[in-house]
Amino acid sequence: MSAPGFPVAGGEESARPSGLLDVLGMASVVLDAEGRVVLWSPQAEELFGYPAHEALGQYAARIMVHEQHLDLVIKLFADVMLTGQSWAGAFPIRRKDGSTRLVEFRNMRLLDDHGDVYALGLCADRTTVRRLERDVALSTRMIAQSPIGLAVLDTDLRYVSVNPALEEINGRPAEDHVGRSIREVLPHLDVDAIEAAARQVLETGRPLVDRQTTGRTPAEPEEDRAWSISLYRLDDAVGTVLGLAASVVDVTEQHRAAVEAEAARRRLQVIADASARIGTTLELERTAHELADVAVPELADIAAVDLLDAVVLGRRSSLGPAESAVIRALAVQAEEAPEALRAADPPGQVARYGPDRLVTECVRTGRPVLVRRVAAAHLPRIARSPEAAELLARAGVHSYLAVPLIARGEVLGALDLKRTNNPLPFSEDDLLLARELAARAAVQIDNARWYQNARDTALTLQRSLLPSHPSVTGGLEVASRYQPAGATTEVGGDWFDVIPLEGGKTALVVGDVMGSGISAAATMGRLRTATNTLASLDLDPARLLEHLDRITQDLDHSIATCVYAVHDPGLRQCRIANAGHLPPARLRAGRAPELLDLPTGVPLGVGGVAFSTTTVDLGPGDRLVFYTDGLVETRQHPLDERLDALLALLEGPDRPLEEVADLLLRTLHQPDNSDDVALLIARVQKTC
Repeated sequence: MSAPGFPVAGGEESARPSGLLDVLGMASVVLDAEGRVVLWSPQAEELFGYPAHEALGQYAARIMVHEQHLDLVIKLFADVMLTGQSWAGAFPIRRKDGSTRLVEFRNMRLLDDHGDVYALGLCADRTTVRRLERDVALSTRMIAQSPIGLAVLDTDLRYVSVNPALEEINGRPAEDHVGRSIREVLPHLDVDAIEAAARQVLETGRPLVDRQTTGRTPAEPEEDRAWSISLYRLDDAVGTVLGLAASVVDVTEQHRAAVEAEAARRRLQVIADASARIGTTLELERTAHELADVAVPELADIAAVDLLDAVVLGRRSSLGPAESAVIRALAVQAEEAPEALRAADPPGQVARYGPDRLVTECVRTGRPVLVRRVAAAHLPRIARSPEAAELLARAGVHSYLAVPLIARGEVLGALDLKRTNNPLPFSEDDLLLARELAARAAVQIDNARWYQNARDTALTLQRSLLPSHPSVTGGLEVASRYQPAGATTEVGGDWFDVIPLEGGKTALVVGDVMGSGISAAATMGRLRTATNTLASLDLDPARLLEHLDRITQDLDHSIATCVYAVHDPGLRQCRIANAGHLPPARLRAGRAPELLDLPTGVPLGVGGVAFSTTTVDLGPGDRLVFYTDGLVETRQHPLDERLDALLALLEGPDRPLEEVADLLLRTLHQPDNSDDVALLIARVQKTC
């Protein structure tokens, strides 16, 4: 922005005065050929102390010069007037008040259009002149020798001058700067932001201090550097805006240190985040998904978690140099990379990767594989197929990293990472972070896969111990369900049984062994076997529970709850005994569903407490619903509220038992429930 001017003839404008002469206090005096004062400026009045009316017409030497220098001054005046050569020097003058002052003089001869000769004297206080000279000399020397880049720009933001330090920083000599704009000299900086900030300083006068910017200059065209820029507006003594002064300090090392510190902080944050987010359950697939979610987008744009198939199946695996790797994909995550996502193996799929593949090399050697800059030749070694390699090429995969998942000395699989949107290649710091994530996640994955194997074993054992019964037996139509607990816990010891007895009678059993895992399943199997054996003796239900109680006490201090009922179609009755279990529900036509009022009893294995038998009527069409606590108990609701919900679901017209069983499980069993459910529903046939 140019400074405003003043109108002059012809419609042109002139620049405003700079004010430097005002700082100097330059006085002007004109003498005729005789040495008399004919012109006397206001500055002369201030410098010498004589007003114009007292000075005009007087011999200058008499009022301006001390007596001891009078002869010298007269001679110098005569020489100037005679030769026409200017003279400059300093000598003390005498002011009107009698004081003396050392004054710098510049004297020269003038000639008017009549041929008359005059002398012009320009005078300034020598102390002021020397101060300005020192300031200029100091500024010149400091600017020339300063290690800080310095520049002056005019109001149009074009370079006026630069010092040697800035020449070195920008990689261009001073002559390539002067008269050019910042954009012309340094096109690879964020020029728009710099110029906007500079114009604001010009307009407001408020300096801009320590504004950091990054970019490249001709000094180092292949490397990004960082600078701290400060801008100050330059005004003269009368307030005219002259331009800007700029200082530039190279802060690349500090910038890099700050970037590295921020990267280290970010890595710690990612690791802390991973510790909180990975391994929240013992479910293998979910743990793998948690690892992939942490890796994207903080570390990669695409992340896949792959395990050796043998490891998933519970076997150890070691690969020879010529062997392929059979890998099962567990999880894949992508950040705005649909084509790369299509190239990845879908979760659950098993794929064979040849010995030349990079992921095979990773799991075979147990060492990371890093390809900082992916070329076309690398893609066939990364992708599972030529089609997948083409998808990765279209997605713009430019950097690849595979890190082994190692737990307890065994290679489980690999964390596979790719970058598309992030322009930076994987660095050594990224490798360290990926290894740390993989190490932490591998332990959780290993725990999850061993737990899953143990759980599958317990579940298989438990299912093998549960009965398969006909839908109709002894005049009863029967439906049953077994729902294992959620994947976050081990299999429990819930069971049910339907036991045909002599005389058309049927024993109905539902029980729950406290604890979980294979031990609980094995205990459940032993109690079920004992129950079947004792039931064949046609014992009273209370007596049967007493025998089971003694047996349970011998099973490593196991505890179990149980309801044992015997239905007699001839008597249209059901005799029931309870060992610390929730009461069955009874449904009769025309009446509201009810919970049977039975003595609760104590769990099996406690010992020393007698059980009692309760007889309830059970006519044609009546139904009994037996269940374990996993169906109704939750942490959020009171048990009475949940039992009321059970009865509400049972209310209404008679429906198929299979439909009722599905309804109860679907409605009452919570997805995050940590307990098994055993459900047994029996309806007395109307033909009996």
